[in-house]
Amino acid sequence: MDFKEFDVILGMDWLAQHRAVVDCYKKEVMIESSGQPKVVFVGERQVVPVCVILAMEARRLMLEGCEAYLAYVINAEKVNPTLEEIPVVRDFSEVFLDDLPGLPPHRKVDFTIETLLGVAPIFISPYRMAPMKLQELKKQIEELLEKGFIRPSTSPWGAPMLFVKKKDGSMRLCVDYRQLNKVTVKNKYPLSRIDDLLDQLKGATTFSKIDLRSGYWQLRIAEKDIPKIAFRTRYGHYEFLVMPFGLTNAPAAFMALMNRTFHEYLDQFVIIFIDDILVYSRSMEEHEQHLRIVLQILKEKELYAKLSKCEFWISQVVFLGHVISGDGFMPDPAKVKVIMEWRVPKNVTEVKVSWG
Repeated sequence: MDFKEFDVILGMDWLAQHRAVVDCYKKEVMIESSGQPKVVFVGERQVVPVCVILAMEARRLMLEGCEAYLAYVINAEKVNPTLEEIPVVRDFSEVFLDDLPGLPPHRKVDFTIETLLGVAPIFISPYRMAPMKLQELKKQIEELLEKGFIRPSTSPWGAPMLFVKKKDGSMRLCVDYRQLNKVTVKNKYPLSRIDDLLDQLKGATTFSKIDLRSGYWQLRIAEKDIPKIAFRTRYGHYEFLVMPFGLTNAPAAFMALMNRTFHEYLDQFVIIFIDDILVYSRSMEEHEQHLRIVLQILKEKELYAKLSKCEFWISQVVFLGHVISGDGFMPDPAKVKVIMEWRVPKNVTEVKVSWG
């Protein structure tokens, strides 16, 4: 047996026989044999100092582009059910694909961009990116080209790209359309009031929450407006064929699409906020029927959901910042906790930080 750098290894039987006391913190082993003086072995203990940084300094570094990571403990025992294990849902595997199958169909109303009269095309140089982000940019551009969501462009318009981190740590490719948004005629389609939506849930006891997969990419851009959303990168000039993130009218346009799609059942057993769908029922029997109707509509309209972000057949659901159950609803404690634990600002700088 190769002991490598060790001369001998003491086993549990020997340690027990000699009444060894092991202090892991001090890295000490005390041996007290019968009739023999105590013997103490002291190992090397490396003390690693804890590095502490002020919240203000951390915020400054992140604004300058430094990456920050959050480590937290999760319940490893929780296992999400598979598609085949979920009643009703298992009959609609076409809705829960692992990825979008390609370009969505032209719908009743495609996304349009109306700009102010007399506006000249706007083009901005690409932003500088770190080598790691450039690798990710190239990878995602190739994926978007392969799916048909973008194509090479000769448009006089051009906006720069940037990355935004998702909750799961992956990088979302976004376009900085702020200058285009300034000259875009605003879509006044109303987004649903959260309190109005929650009022519809009185008496409901069973819920299913459906989150669409990359919802914006399931709406086509009107052909005449495709040149306006061109974007520039180190790897070329491209334009989206589907609705990208960052456009001022995108939430209103998608809300309109979803309301048209589920118009017949809104406030009966479905409420929707942009790409989040909540199916609610007074009983399990009702819910089976309601859920089947909703999934059938998604299938017919070729709208796709992300199974890992959906929840089905639950008695309590977190939706739009509230915890909803048969007993009513209340603010999500996780959201309230941040506010309750917010430190009282003590100077002008901290007051500005609290304002955002």
